[in-house]
Amino acid sequence: MNALLDALRLHLPVLPVLLPVATAILLLLLGDGGSRGHGRHQLLTARRIALVSGLIGLGVAVLLVLQADAGVLAVYRLGEWPAPYGIVLVVDRLSAMMVALTALVALPVLLYACGGWDAQGRHFHALFQFQLMGLNGAFVTGDLFNLFVFFEVLLIASYVLMMHGGGKERLRVGLHYVVLNLAASALFLIGVALIYALTGTLNLADLALRVPQVTGPDATVLGAAAMVLLVVFGFKAALAPMSLWLPATYAASSAPVAALFAIMTKVGVYAILRVHGVVFGDVAPAAGAAASAALVAQPMLLPLGLLTSITGVIGALAAQTLARLVAWLTVASVGTVLAALGLYGESAWSAALFYMAHSTLIVAGLFLLAELVGAQRGLAGGNLEPASPVAQPALLGTLLLLAAASSAGLPPLPGFIGKLMLLQASSGHAWGPAVWTVVLSVGFFTLIGLARAGSLLFWQVRQDLPSGASGASPRLLAATVSLVAASVALSVWAAPVMRYTEAAARQLADRAGYAAAVLAPAAGVSTDTTQPYTGRRTPAAGERR
Repeated sequence: MNALLDALRLHLPVLPVLLPVATAILLLLLGDGGSRGHGRHQLLTARRIALVSGLIGLGVAVLLVLQADAGVLAVYRLGEWPAPYGIVLVVDRLSAMMVALTALVALPVLLYACGGWDAQGRHFHALFQFQLMGLNGAFVTGDLFNLFVFFEVLLIASYVLMMHGGGKERLRVGLHYVVLNLAASALFLIGVALIYALTGTLNLADLALRVPQVTGPDATVLGAAAMVLLVVFGFKAALAPMSLWLPATYAASSAPVAALFAIMTKVGVYAILRVHGVVFGDVAPAAGAAASAALVAQPMLLPLGLLTSITGVIGALAAQTLARLVAWLTVASVGTVLAALGLYGESAWSAALFYMAHSTLIVAGLFLLAELVGAQRGLAGGNLEPASPVAQPALLGTLLLLAAASSAGLPPLPGFIGKLMLLQASSGHAWGPAVWTVVLSVGFFTLIGLARAGSLLFWQVRQDLPSGASGASPRLLAATVSLVAASVALSVWAAPVMRYTEAAARQLADRAGYAAAVLAPAAGVSTDTTQPYTGRRTPAAGERR
């Protein structure tokens, strides 16, 4: 038993990547083709395997969070090659939090998809697992090139998932989505190539040490490469003005796919924090340097974040369907998180992480809720217009009310806590008045937009059109309720979550400690490099000094 526990602890950082890819391969071998290609027995088997894998993935994520919260920075070197020469996975507090957030979204979404969406096309569950592999890999990788690799894995899976089930509108929007992402991927490679040419490394810990040493004309080119990556990550995160693709794409996707995409957008936010917040963050340049690439994105990240929030709420007010309204609210929430990142401070980053967790869960729940409501309104579907009454007005209306109140930032819900943390962090900043104005205004108009939607969906009904729809199944309701409840639960456990995000922000600011943990071993490295994080790294048992 002790040997098993030791092996689990040893390989824990790589499990979020290996588990979904192994599950996907198994599903492909079993023939997960849905009702169109294989029998119902294969589909039921695929559902059970996928759900069990999701439960195990959630358990692994919880273990990673507990380990990270205990002060352990886990470093996993594949093939025992020392960084920066080999592939390295690093799980700190931020990585563990993002893996856990992915698992918390994925499991209810998967349960919802098992209600029938997975039978609309071929290999839904295998594609879902490949998407999870790309997401988790992006969060745990310690290398910029492998970040690109995992980006491509999750994007390729998202291309097929987005068009899963077919339809003219999905095909039209999906084509735009694919072309734009291919262009962004090409820019990603250009940015990575420039950074490698100027620094000689792509390891994130090594980059954080080498970027301040690049000076003179090379620093200018390095800054340009960083801005290329900002464009790429900004596109993935839907940063204005590169956010116009998101509402149509998410609204056209099936409900469980759009809900999963709520975490996909945060990969871009995560990459901006890792690369522009840490690697190109507030670092001291080399002695006598006339120029440095540090903080190259700072002048524009905060204003663009605020612009993204404004764009998102304007789009939400103009939306004609509930799904598109939620998609625009995704843009607005991303803007709030990026504005917090643009403040470049530990308290602001803590606020960003707290608000990102809340917004991801609530947006995913809203996408599922939008489909439940639309399915009970006859031909009107999710259109924001009077129609026949829904079959479950009390339950669905309560869920929408909770989601609206939290999205708008009303106390005591987590949206209020996250925005309050952001406002406190911006006090005394030069952009403080703008942050207060935009955050409070966006919250107010978010409430207006969702109140308008709730009024049209639940109050302004046409009694001359009796509802022929039955209530949603317990499986679909359980998945939707669990996401909304998970977001609301952040208020109940706000204090420990805030302590965790504050510790994560401090850990991100300690570049030297991160680099020491990742880069210290030079030879004879054991794969067991998980050590308590203290800002310095001591060799593991059996490791050469």
